Amino acid sequence: MDINYSIKVYKQYFNFAASHFLIFENGEREPLHGHNYRVMLKGEAPKLSGDMVFDFLDIKPIVREVCDSLDHKLLLPKDNPHLKIHDHGKSYHLMTPDESEFLIPKQDVLILPISNTSAERLAIYLCEEISRITQERFKFTFSALEVEVEETPGQSAIYAHKEM
Repeated sequence: MDINYSIKVYKQYFNFAASHFLIFENGEREPLHGHNYRVMLKGEAPKLSGDMVFDFLDIKPIVREVCDSLDHKLLLPKDNPHLKIHDHGKSYHLMTPDESEFLIPKQDVLILPISNTSAERLAIYLCEEISRITQERFKFTFSALEVEVEETPGQSAIYAHKEM
């Protein structure tokens, strides 16, 4: 019989306001717009350590830190073949296949190692960052980690990662 324990955290301050636009497979893009994202996390472990899966007091600041890093930024996908990002000193010059061009101050942009800025891809990114920081700071790895990114109330994407 497999026994698994889990914790779930979803604080009001696990949020970030960010702008983005999706670029679809055919190269079309949606208009630049923003969301007030909310983040929820579920972490699992096969056994309890000190009667806990992982201390709430340790995981909450990590989730908040990752959310804060995305807050009030234009989120751009570094790995999207349709988006061209050029460094122009203090700004980024963006070009899309529909010939739209943007010149955005670097301080307002966060380029992420993802292929698109969908809620699904953001959930993957958040999961990887939370896992990385948890491992670096506490030498702890959840046996499974699930991150939900809510784009608008009632509309969210979930990414679940299980350790092998």
